[in-house]
Amino acid sequence: MAKVLLVLYPDPVNGYPTFPEDYARDTVAALTDYPNGQTLPTPEAIDFTPGELLGSVSGELGLRKYLEAAGHELVVISDKDGTDSDFDRELVDADVIISQPFWPAYLTPERIDKAKNLKIAITAGIGSDHVDLKAANEHGITVAEVTYSNSLAVAEHTVMQVLVLVRDFVRQHQIAVEGGWNIADAVERSYDLEGMDVGIFAAGRIGRAVIERLAPFGVHLHYTDRFRLPAEYEEKYNLVFHENIEGLVKNIDVLTVHAPLTDETAGLLDAELLSTMRRGAYIVNPARGAIADRDAIVNALESGQLAGYAGDVWAPQPAPADHPWRTMPNNAMTTHTSGTSLPAQAKYAAGTREILEDFFAGRSIRTEYLIVEGGTYAGTGAHSYAKQAEPAR
Repeated sequence: MAKVLLVLYPDPVNGYPTFPEDYARDTVAALTDYPNGQTLPTPEAIDFTPGELLGSVSGELGLRKYLEAAGHELVVISDKDGTDSDFDRELVDADVIISQPFWPAYLTPERIDKAKNLKIAITAGIGSDHVDLKAANEHGITVAEVTYSNSLAVAEHTVMQVLVLVRDFVRQHQIAVEGGWNIADAVERSYDLEGMDVGIFAAGRIGRAVIERLAPFGVHLHYTDRFRLPAEYEEKYNLVFHENIEGLVKNIDVLTVHAPLTDETAGLLDAELLSTMRRGAYIVNPARGAIADRDAIVNALESGQLAGYAGDVWAPQPAPADHPWRTMPNNAMTTHTSGTSLPAQAKYAAGTREILEDFFAGRSIRTEYLIVEGGTYAGTGAHSYAKQAEPAR
């Protein structure tokens, strides 16, 4: 039987909540499929109530009963960094590793070399750049993620952060909390989103969902992607296509970023590119922190070249307490929470179980979940990581 190593973020500081009395709501919305027709995860059963906190260590993604009933060993940890971490000690004889983009357990080539039994690495969510895919491919390790499970949650978060920046919500809220009522201070940086040019960098599932949610705000939508969208889609949303990111950023007031982290995108939002944007532009980056040059973002905010930066992702993660993005001016950062809302957790927990059921039964894992299949790059319906060559950091 297999040893399954599950790396999740820690429980709430005040303790793991009891369902439903400790939760804001008793239920979550019931869904049947995704907008493109892809079915939601379809495991044989689930051992949790949708709406529970599943992504922390005590939640265990609702997997313990299922795994132990089948004779497997489940080890759940949150300590994942450093040379003497629980992750390093437990990984050496693990058959399965499950990790999250929000609390990534970095599978470097060195760690993969030591994990002699490892057969599959599963991302509970979307985004597997914490796995060195080249090393996984060479060792015949399958890499899978729960495609689409939290795409719409991230899209909603993106729209929220766009509005928070443009309307300068953070400052207005602080004035209210602090007991003030100085309206002039509250609105001196507040603008309407209506009529602005908004650019989408990468129009995959999340990027398209952002397009569709921003269109009713009366904005002018632009995008760039490796693959141009169908003409009828462009016409429906009055989209302006740009051949590359350089052409896109010169023509917009707001940029949202939805590209995967690859050799080509790492550090792409650097000082040179930022200098070509309209003065007072905004950036929302829910994709990967390393796509942006850390210090270039800080400098652009301090100089006024950028009017605001909101992101849900950092490099590294968790970010150190002194990371400059925590205190840079006009930021609306969050701690990689966009894709781990309670409804999203139910989806990626169910998807993780579906992958495990198929893996242990020797069945094919559904194609859209696969990135590397036992030593062969598979890609996914959203994007392909096959070009990644550098170790995950």
